[in-house]
Amino acid sequence: MLEKDMMEALAGVSFLVGNKETVGRIPDIPALEPFAAEMLDMLNDVSRSLMTDREAKQYPDVVTYAFWIRKSSALKLKERFHREDGDIRLGRGTAFHIAPSNVPVNYAYSLTAGLLTGNANIVRIPTKEFPQVDIINRAFREVLAGERYARLRPYVCLVRYGREKAVNDLFSALADTRIIWGGDDTIAEIRKSPLAPRAGEVTFADRFSLAVIDAGNYLDLDEREKERAAEDFYNDTYLTDQNACTSPRLVAWMGENGRVEEAKAEFWQRLYGLVARKYVFQPIQGVNKLMSSCLAAAVYGMETASAVIVEPHTDNRLVRVKVQRILDGLMELKDNSGYFFEYDCADVLELKGLCDDKHCQTISYIGNREMLMPLLTSGIRGVDRVVQVGKTMDFDLIWDGYNLYERLTRVIAAGGGGVTV
Repeated sequence: MLEKDMMEALAGVSFLVGNKETVGRIPDIPALEPFAAEMLDMLNDVSRSLMTDREAKQYPDVVTYAFWIRKSSALKLKERFHREDGDIRLGRGTAFHIAPSNVPVNYAYSLTAGLLTGNANIVRIPTKEFPQVDIINRAFREVLAGERYARLRPYVCLVRYGREKAVNDLFSALADTRIIWGGDDTIAEIRKSPLAPRAGEVTFADRFSLAVIDAGNYLDLDEREKERAAEDFYNDTYLTDQNACTSPRLVAWMGENGRVEEAKAEFWQRLYGLVARKYVFQPIQGVNKLMSSCLAAAVYGMETASAVIVEPHTDNRLVRVKVQRILDGLMELKDNSGYFFEYDCADVLELKGLCDDKHCQTISYIGNREMLMPLLTSGIRGVDRVVQVGKTMDFDLIWDGYNLYERLTRVIAAGGGGVTV
């Protein structure tokens, strides 16, 4: 029986998976061992459901998620993170996730991290509608409806509500771990709702990312590889309207000047061809890019040494703004939906100031990763990930510098490994 104050708080909550009774039972749901066999089977069945869903196949991000939750993929994660040392590791209990509004499938990855680590999960899904959310939720409902996984139903509670503090208060009070995605403002708002004294918190603040391309390496690719590079970059950027924190905002080109210009022309031409065929463009996006370009020009000034140059373009589906120098605050001028700063980089250490910013998250690259090592070993205070172009959105249990396996589990020390005094 739900208490009266809980019923009142839940009055405006829509349950997409689970129900009010699930919330009432949360304190009594047992924590599971990470990578529990039954949980892996359930996620594998969700994966199979998505893989055979015709609608799901229209969305690459849904297909990628379906691959990630296959049993074979989960077992590889288990090999990486689980260790036999005599201690007992369990989920922390209940994880309350606040998903971002700009990346449709992010909530599902966060939920899955909670499930793999043995937790019951309450996930606040943004009010913005996405078909990908409906597709994934449908798969979870279908799989959990069967008797085989009846015991796991309480571990998945997907909800939608506005900004009601009373609801945030309730779910935060129930949480053993709170995971906040969505940026600085969201974090500040959710933190107005207190956690229990032993509860933990993981926050994913506002971030930005960049790409580094070795011009010579790119030009040496064959035709098929160049087409794949365009597809990969498109998926890193346009697939989420460049709103994901992993999406490159600046492209730095390395190499000899002549080869850089040749590589630029070919790379952007191939990308534009993809965008023109696949991307649904709204007029307001073009207006925003024009305003952002004007603002960048005003901030940088008209001096030759620092002026910005808006490169010629066919239309506003793709806008490139070349910067002569990387000044502090450049990323505050960023835009989305195909708006890129571009920089000719003679020495990778010229990017150090940008990467010293703790908001800098991911460097993606085309070329040899070794070209980045002088930068990565220079003592930079930003950058949490270095991946090839096309891999920026590949989710992992280590994200933004956090080991989610460690943060979402607790250890019962039973291995007898202590020192006897």
